[in-house]
Amino acid sequence: MADSYPPKQARALSPETKPLSYHLYTVWLFTRSDLKTILLPSTIFGIIGLLSGPILMTKASPMPLGTLGILRHLPTIVFWVWINLLPFNIDNQRQPDGVEEDRKNKGWRPLSSGRIKPAQAINLMRVFYGIAIMSSVIIGGLWQSLGLIGLGYWYNNLGGSENNCFIRNFINACGYTCFTSGALQVASERNATSLLPVAYQWFAIIGLVVFTTIQAQDIHDQAGDSLRNRQTFSLVFGDLAARWTVAFPLWIWSWLCPLFWKLGIIGFLAPVLLATVINLRYLLKRSISADKVTFRIYNTWIVSLYTLPLVARAGRYQEIGFK
Repeated sequence: MADSYPPKQARALSPETKPLSYHLYTVWLFTRSDLKTILLPSTIFGIIGLLSGPILMTKASPMPLGTLGILRHLPTIVFWVWINLLPFNIDNQRQPDGVEEDRKNKGWRPLSSGRIKPAQAINLMRVFYGIAIMSSVIIGGLWQSLGLIGLGYWYNNLGGSENNCFIRNFINACGYTCFTSGALQVASERNATSLLPVAYQWFAIIGLVVFTTIQAQDIHDQAGDSLRNRQTFSLVFGDLAARWTVAFPLWIWSWLCPLFWKLGIIGFLAPVLLATVINLRYLLKRSISADKVTFRIYNTWIVSLYTLPLVARAGRYQEIGFK
């Protein structure tokens, strides 16, 4: 071919000569894989928690239950989740083994594609950790932000993601809890003292749900994990056994979580139906492409659990007009 894309001149440009849009896109690529697993579900948790009002907080929701009220809080919640997710992902993706793995199956990531150098990634990570902390001081979620920094260091630099599958799940569970509780605190405008004890119990339950099921994220990436000798459930216990370690607790939590909120049959429908689909797919459709789709459904299942406090509030409105 006479022409190539991108042009050689563009490839030769130093980072200082790249347009701003190039750098912004590079930053976005660090979080692209986690939009559906962390950013969107955590944002939904914050909004749902806020709309749940007196189910989780000592006073009514500080916003009207309408579109304008949601839109007013949505950008702040999204920003907090994203700004705390970004430096964690940079730290995760800058590791030499991670870069090598990404070259094989995620060549679009900033480091594996050569959009940014490792030394630049370290500096970028430090800058965004600072921004995350300062932002959390202003809009809320400071303790969760600090917790995520500690968990990120353990996960990425002390072997937390590789040496033991149970520790890997534990760190993931704590991370999910930090993201969801932080999103709710930001949504409630830093009024952490307004949270009822049941809210903290719900955070703990979500953490247990993730701890017992998050190995679902590793089922479709066994080839990449084996390259790094990462001790995931699939590689430690075998593929089929790992699938059952997801299927059984998934089904149990689909019943226990609605029971925790004392919901009627409506509250069971989405979690139980989604869990049934996930379990059937994991046990019967055992291919990488199918497992990727199933993991997307798993994330939808997580969101269905996040909505249960709002279902509980709706039920109370119907029964006693509780506001």
